[in-house]
Amino acid sequence: MNATTRPALPAPWLAQLSALRARWQGLGARERRLLGFAVAVLGAFVLWSAAIQPAWHTLRNAPAQLDALDAQLQDMQSLASEARELRGTPAFNAEQSAAALKSASERLGNKGRLSLQGERAVLTLNGASSSQLREWLVEARAGARARPVEAQLSRNAQGYSGSVVLSLGGAP
Repeated sequence: MNATTRPALPAPWLAQLSALRARWQGLGARERRLLGFAVAVLGAFVLWSAAIQPAWHTLRNAPAQLDALDAQLQDMQSLASEARELRGTPAFNAEQSAAALKSASERLGNKGRLSLQGERAVLTLNGASSSQLREWLVEARAGARARPVEAQLSRNAQGYSGSVVLSLGGAP
């Protein structure tokens, strides 16, 4: 195909194209300028909407997203480090774990009651606050090296109620 030959358009398209050319030629100079300006504005809007605005939005939001992802990465790394530390600590025997759990449970006062059943411990809660439960779980995991294996908790106006079953020492 050389520069002078064009691919043939279907007959209906050719008819439409010739009708548009005739209409264009029939317009005055001022109307052609206004129509050209309108087409240019419409083209600029389409270019903005399809190409520039999405890229601009991405560039504007990228620093905040990177900061959020960096914070999330740091949290994950600290949790991984804590998990490695916990894996590396020696296991307590059941008696040492029970003593540490009793000590942590005494801080709950009348909102928590601990019962020991061999290699398992059951904490029954009645109206404990979120912070009390969180502190107790942290101490149970870090201080007593006990692992929660089951929890049945509900939250009401007074706080958390229910039970948490833990595995003591090296028991699964």
